[in-house]
Amino acid sequence: MTGAERHFDGGDGGDNGLADGLERLWTPHRMTYISGEDRPAGGYEKPAGCPFCLAPGLPPDESLVVARGEHVYAVLNLYPYNPGHLLVCPYRHVADYTELDAPETAELAAFTKDAMRVVRHVSNAHGFNLGMNQGGVAGAGIAAHLHQHVVPRWGGDANFMPVIGRTKVLPQLLADTRDLLAKAWPA
Repeated sequence: MTGAERHFDGGDGGDNGLADGLERLWTPHRMTYISGEDRPAGGYEKPAGCPFCLAPGLPPDESLVVARGEHVYAVLNLYPYNPGHLLVCPYRHVADYTELDAPETAELAAFTKDAMRVVRHVSNAHGFNLGMNQGGVAGAGIAAHLHQHVVPRWGGDANFMPVIGRTKVLPQLLADTRDLLAKAWPA
């Protein structure tokens, strides 16, 4: 058997030791999210361990915050579904949409609209998925702090990679995406 017939990752695509003809796209950065390695010791429930409470206080190149308002801010998702995947978060640590007061609700809606405009301008997004997962049972990874997802979509972006490979291909570093969006955000 030649080296070309074996996978360098130790796997063989089956029990026979032969290559399966598939290419591998490694996304090791996702393992931190999957394994929960980056979770604080006390969990996300308290503001001291909540990344959405901590992000606004970090320097821009560490926080990935794109824009700041009086009650909410927009930040790039550290584990994006697509390039430009933003989260609109209230500064206040609340879990449920019904806990927002009127000014927070209004600014969250305005920031969501701005996020769509900016991403559409910068990357010519064809559409968007918008949503909030309320509670862990509904899919919220950080259920203790409300956040609205703004996920840009393009025709053909849901190719075989996420369906078969359970992998997303992101063509740009998060810091570069953050800089583009921050520069285009309305003053």
